Amino acid sequence: MKDAPRLETPPAPASRRREPRQLTNALLGIIAFALVLFLLVQARFILISLAIAIILFSLTSEAINAIARLHIGPVRIPNWLASLVALLLIASGLLTASAVLLAQANEVVTMVLAYAGPAQRAIAAMFGWMGEDVEAAVLDSIQQIEVAGYLSTLASQASSLLSAAVLITLFVGFLFAERIWFQAKLESLLGDPARAHNVADMVGRIMRRVNHYLLVKAMVSIVTSVIVYGVFKVGGFELALPVAVLTFALNFIPSIGSIIATGIAGLAVYVLTQDAAEALSVFAICGLVQFFIGNVIDPMLMGRALRLSSFGIIISLAFWGAIWGLPGMFLAVPIMVALMIICTQSPTLRPLAVMLSREGLPETED
Repeated sequence: MKDAPRLETPPAPASRRREPRQLTNALLGIIAFALVLFLLVQARFILISLAIAIILFSLTSEAINAIARLHIGPVRIPNWLASLVALLLIASGLLTASAVLLAQANEVVTMVLAYAGPAQRAIAAMFGWMGEDVEAAVLDSIQQIEVAGYLSTLASQASSLLSAAVLITLFVGFLFAERIWFQAKLESLLGDPARAHNVADMVGRIMRRVNHYLLVKAMVSIVTSVIVYGVFKVGGFELALPVAVLTFALNFIPSIGSIIATGIAGLAVYVLTQDAAEALSVFAICGLVQFFIGNVIDPMLMGRALRLSSFGIIISLAFWGAIWGLPGMFLAVPIMVALMIICTQSPTLRPLAVMLSREGLPETED
């Protein structure tokens, strides 16, 4: 008896064979992203210090090269001496800034403790037009806020500034020591001088754009804080220096930083005087200053160097603020600039660079 012919099973479609591999890649991507987030949160103090150290190194690297090219008569300033002077200036600047911030934090804590009761009643009085019941409910809600707990958290964060300054100085020192070998290490790592040159050029463009952004923001923030300080001094209000320092720092947070600084200035005057007219006047003056500088002077000085999407900046602020808190919001734009330039160099990641750019054109001439 003849055997019946066997029916061969047709091969699975290619799309079906790719599905398990795509699912595996997606799961591995999710695991890797979760692991990166975990490391970012757990090592936040070291990573934030390292990021600030890289920025300071970037800001001073070109200055060191310029100083090393100088001649005092027949003597040329050696590179190591220029690096040592820059490191000493950075260390003294960081320690001075930490001392100033600590002093201002102590002053703010003292003033908050002194004005805690009047401030609570003044804020509740702002809702008096809605009825006495609403004002009483607001006052009761405010009084339940544990001011002492927030102040202790602020004090603990301020006290960590000194240790952060020391760690940043160490990082910058090691970066200065390694900078002369950077190109040689790139060539040895990549094994191709052309690729090493492209990577070095990309790093240079990142440094130039971040430096330009930070220098412009620093100049604009100084002018804004000086004006705010003058407004408080002319009005005879206390807390002029702390509010000016806060204005300077918050202006480095795009979009929302100036709004928060203006609100703090108006609220401080209202708490100090409990006069709504004076508080509104200060709020209006500071708001006009922030609007003019932020929408006229800042874009004019910034030019086309940044070209970041406004929505992307908000997303970056939210993400890094959730991961690293307030320092993450300060570092959000420099990180976004670096990410956009890196993604521009990769055909696979170029769509992300286009999404991060303001006009869909991430490349610019530096």
